[in-house]
Amino acid sequence: MNNPLFCLSLIALSIGTGQAAIAAEEKAEGFVEGSSLTILNRNLYFNRDFRKGQSSGTGNGYSEEWAHGIIGQFESGFTEGTVGFGIDAFAMLGLKLDSGDGRSGAGGSVDVMPYNSAGQPEDDYSKVGGAVKARFMDTVIKAGDVFPVSPVVQYGDSRLLPESFRGITVANNSIDGLALQGGRLHSMSEPNSSSMRDGFATFYAGSVDAPWIAYFGGDYSVNDNVGISLYTSRLKDAWNQYYAGTTLSYPLSDDVALIGGLNYYKAVDEGKQHLGSFDNNIWSGKAGVQFGAHTVMVGIQRNNGDDDFDYLRQSDSIYLDNSIQYSDFNSPKEKSWQVRYDLDMEPFGVPGLSFMTRYAQGWDADYTNANEVYMRRDDDGNPLTDQKRWERDIEAKYVVQAGSLKDMSFRIRQATTRATDFESDLDEVRLIVEYPLEVL
Repeated sequence: MNNPLFCLSLIALSIGTGQAAIAAEEKAEGFVEGSSLTILNRNLYFNRDFRKGQSSGTGNGYSEEWAHGIIGQFESGFTEGTVGFGIDAFAMLGLKLDSGDGRSGAGGSVDVMPYNSAGQPEDDYSKVGGAVKARFMDTVIKAGDVFPVSPVVQYGDSRLLPESFRGITVANNSIDGLALQGGRLHSMSEPNSSSMRDGFATFYAGSVDAPWIAYFGGDYSVNDNVGISLYTSRLKDAWNQYYAGTTLSYPLSDDVALIGGLNYYKAVDEGKQHLGSFDNNIWSGKAGVQFGAHTVMVGIQRNNGDDDFDYLRQSDSIYLDNSIQYSDFNSPKEKSWQVRYDLDMEPFGVPGLSFMTRYAQGWDADYTNANEVYMRRDDDGNPLTDQKRWERDIEAKYVVQAGSLKDMSFRIRQATTRATDFESDLDEVRLIVEYPLEVL
């Protein structure tokens, strides 16, 4: 892989591993003693009302799905010895509760259940997978079905069942405050798929003939107030992505703190250019204040590229501040801003209850110079220009604090979006109930 940042990152991981071998003491938690088994019950109701009647699947302008997911995950500890071994495994089941012809399958990212050849939602589907793992000092290697978390490759978990990838990952924590990780993945499993070996797909371009994606990077805590992240990834024959980010928090008193952060991505075409030729960069920044139970934040974002900033489909591999419930505000040349308010009700005597609302607006999206993969045109065949949109989100969540239902959560999410030709006008409601159980 002729990528300088990948090479430097691999060197850094080797140095960190070497330091661990010299300085760290042997860990021996035990295969059984370190094991855990959790079962998450997730009940999801998902409704989208396309205000202009434009639904790609139902034909009647809205989609509605209600389903229940059962997610069982087992993680073993590591065997004793200089090199410890273990396994991770999972079994997941998705059950349709209510949906059918005319109400399901809006297409794109909305689908909760998989669909048969007649376009009808399946009654159920399942996922079963696992990974073997090894630990040497402060380095853990996993091979199999994995759930990476990074700004460039991150599994998605906003539907019924979580997304996963298949391949090899490495994580190292030898240096205090520095977490390094990387991996090479050769397939993915989207949230509404039973297959663990699907090909890669991106959010805006769809399926892409890429044999693998590799990533590497790290997060460093400078101190209690400042964090820095640097990552890079390569989706073979599609893109090289580079990410830099910061998180900032500065307490002014026991009840008041300033918060902020920056995110920057650069994406360039790679190899056979399956997603066309591009050289894009996009950034976002936020600043706010936390005071008591309240948090107020404002954010700005700008895409300087000629194409949509793309990322793996159904994943959470986009750490931009204005990538919110429905819109990403990442169209070519698009500028956007956001204001957000959060309220924690614990100081008011209702622990576990929280509220959030935000409003974001984007303008100046321009597809004049987009490549053919990402080009969007009007009815006359001309590239879309001067496109605008806005989104308003409202969310409430309650987590049970004690008793037999402790940690059970109830969440309602509502979104309203309005846009010009390049985006949908819709009202969306999601109702999510989760009940986690710790078996081991």
